[in-house]
Amino acid sequence: MQSARETWFLIFSVPFYAIIIGAEILLSNWQHKKLYSLKATLQNVYLTLVNAGLDMFLRWAFYISVLKWSFNHHFFQIENVYLYWFALFILEDFAFYIEHRIDHYCRIFWAVHVTHHSSEEFNLTTGFRSSVLQPVYRFVYFIPLALAGFDPLDIVFMYSITQTYGILVHTQYINKMPRWFESIFVSPSHHRVHHASNIIYLDKNMGMCLIIWDKLFGSFQEEVESEPVKYGLTKPVDNHNHPVKIIFHEWQNIGKDISKKLPLGTRLKYLFMPPGWSHDGSTKTAREMRQGL
Repeated sequence: MQSARETWFLIFSVPFYAIIIGAEILLSNWQHKKLYSLKATLQNVYLTLVNAGLDMFLRWAFYISVLKWSFNHHFFQIENVYLYWFALFILEDFAFYIEHRIDHYCRIFWAVHVTHHSSEEFNLTTGFRSSVLQPVYRFVYFIPLALAGFDPLDIVFMYSITQTYGILVHTQYINKMPRWFESIFVSPSHHRVHHASNIIYLDKNMGMCLIIWDKLFGSFQEEVESEPVKYGLTKPVDNHNHPVKIIFHEWQNIGKDISKKLPLGTRLKYLFMPPGWSHDGSTKTAREMRQGL
């Protein structure tokens, strides 16, 4: 279920992505920076195709219907078309921030999102390294928007637009944007921090388009010259080339933890506490690692 404007947006965006990604590949090879490898690029393509297929199926199966039901019971309506689209952008970006923060602080959701962070490369195709199972629950964060009077097809269209911006910040070719820009918007520098495995950078800069949410809610971290970014996970994935394991490896780890002979309440914490939490301190969360510095 896809609106005509979303179809046109997709038609124009595909060649746009091909051009800018091709240009970055050529430039990085010419400058011998080795920002791309064939293996990781193919992984990113595979993950985004699986994600897109699942998303389209779930749209048709139920989640647009859920959003339409919510919209039919909306309690508010913005009449001014300009204010409508501006408010949708702001509120949807905030909804993404909430979702993204929960993805980082609740292990069962991190098990979905970790795929996006598992690459040790950072380039434009990393933006397509999708959290494959995210469409199963992402629509839940859009229900308040539908109840607030935003049409479900407008919500999905706006998400496509903001996602495009979110892809473009996956680059090492822009150092810093002007100060005014970095005060409001997510920049490539901000997002490099987000993809870092350095302890001081973990769980930081979670906005899609606007960095103001991170500054308001204490999850902002500047990229600093004295701490060069190291991309990937604090514990790299074993056998991460396997097409299934690259999606489900953290679920396997959760399975091992909840099968331990522990009280039920403790085992449930391995599902809902932040990644790295352990009952005996054998592994640590990002906050605990920062406290140990």
